[in-house]
Amino acid sequence: MSLTRELIMLILIFAEYMEILFYKYQGTGNDFVMIDNRLQEFDKNNTKLVAKLCDRRFGVGADGLILLENHPELDFKMVYYNADGNESSMCGNGGRCLVAFANFLGIIKNKASFEAVDGLHHAIIENDLVKLQMQDVVSIENNKDYVYLNTGSPHHVQMENNIHDLAIKEVGSKIRYGQPYNEAGTNVNFVKQLSENTFQVRTYERGVEDETLSCGTGVTAVALAMFETGKTKSNLISLETEGGKLQVSFDKQDSIYKNVWLIGPATHVFKGTISW
Repeated sequence: MSLTRELIMLILIFAEYMEILFYKYQGTGNDFVMIDNRLQEFDKNNTKLVAKLCDRRFGVGADGLILLENHPELDFKMVYYNADGNESSMCGNGGRCLVAFANFLGIIKNKASFEAVDGLHHAIIENDLVKLQMQDVVSIENNKDYVYLNTGSPHHVQMENNIHDLAIKEVGSKIRYGQPYNEAGTNVNFVKQLSENTFQVRTYERGVEDETLSCGTGVTAVALAMFETGKTKSNLISLETEGGKLQVSFDKQDSIYKNVWLIGPATHVFKGTISW
């Protein structure tokens, strides 16, 4: 039996206005659209939709979008997209927020094991803080004016005395697209030492293409870079970002940084539906 013209029009109109249930989370100002995708209802190939949801004027507004999906062996799987709509490398604050989201959904209690784009992660929820174990770091490139390392995402780290007045977007974008990074690019962290084990950090994030209030893999990179270059002897480092305070702890065995933990708050902001 063929569909009538009126029914076809109704189907097309309904399809144009599908509603998406989302949750908004933030970790020290690094904010994310969270979607429970365990039923695989979200179109992961629709980069325009992801970018729209992250748009701060025409969508929900976020630094990135995260899908929580089923995993055959672990508690869940993390799929992360930058605000530009493209799937990206690991996001530390996003991972911490996803753990809080999984707790909210009742998938986990105070411990989690999940898969992200860079592999297996463990997490602990304790005293309103989410502690996320990051990957081991086996290589740190110590240059004259900056340090480069990968903490799940690539990071350029450089010291700046006048960090308060620094034009982060302008200076960060030049480094992000410049030599030696070029097309692949890098995240860029500017750092000022405040005490023996406390550092102020401002970060330009690729994919967002602007300064974000906080970056989890970024402060992790800063903590390891400061220890590697002798700026601190502490293996528990406090990082003050524009959006709040984080901590990073780690052990160094020979030249490898192991047992790396990113520690900080992760907060549910609101939930809602959006049509597209």
